[in-house]
Amino acid sequence: QVQLIESGGGLAQPGGSMRLSCLTSGRTGSDNVMAWYRQAPGKQRELVAPITRSGRTEFTDSVKGRFTISSDNAKNTVYLQMNSLKPEDTAVYYCNVGQYEFGRWYDYWGQGTQVTVSS
Repeated sequence: QVQLIESGGGLAQPGGSMRLSCLTSGRTGSDNVMAWYRQAPGKQRELVAPITRSGRTEFTDSVKGRFTISSDNAKNTVYLQMNSLKPEDTAVYYCNVGQYEFGRWYDYWGQGTQVTVSS
């Protein structure tokens, strides 16, 4: 089992910045993938950015150049730095850990943190 606790959400103005943090605990694998997803009202959950243990990252097109994902493996924490925020970034942001356990892929989710971008 893996537990995830997100923090850092809230209200930001357009053009502002915000950093989300996700602390993981439990049986985290040495080759897992951590990621941030988001879900806006009435829309499907979408992958924002994953990061591997080796530090490889990807970003969905809508956040490229504005968001950065990073991790501190010693602290079992993954971060999402969001800059130049737009109203369309408003969503519930979820932290995710995916890893193999005994030959099967498992996904673990945090409870979600609300990010609202509005003037």
